[in-house]
Amino acid sequence: MAWAPSPVSGVADRRLATTIDIAALGYAAHGAIRPAALLPVEASADDPFVVALRRIEFESSRLIQAQIHFLKGDDLKPVRDAVSAAVNDRHRQVRKLWAETLHSIGISHRADGE
Repeated sequence: MAWAPSPVSGVADRRLATTIDIAALGYAAHGAIRPAALLPVEASADDPFVVALRRIEFESSRLIQAQIHFLKGDDLKPVRDAVSAAVNDRHRQVRKLWAETLHSIGISHRADGE
């Protein structure tokens, strides 16, 4: 259910409200979930799995640019506060779920970023 779209409150147009939430969720997921960071330092750069994880991160950065462009665009200026709240909520949610996922596989998540 965490990944299901939820229309953003404060936006009258239901389709736009849902689109904003989907973009906010994508932005949060692409920014917070960093699978290549889980690779051991000694992982071979030629390993297909390693290559795939690094490619995912590269593509995620490109998607983040598109999501930022939409979420900060002039078309959404009238609902900027609702957009900001949706982005913050989705970031909080994704960070929590990612930390729980890491914990479930024995990786401790450090809040201080170390």
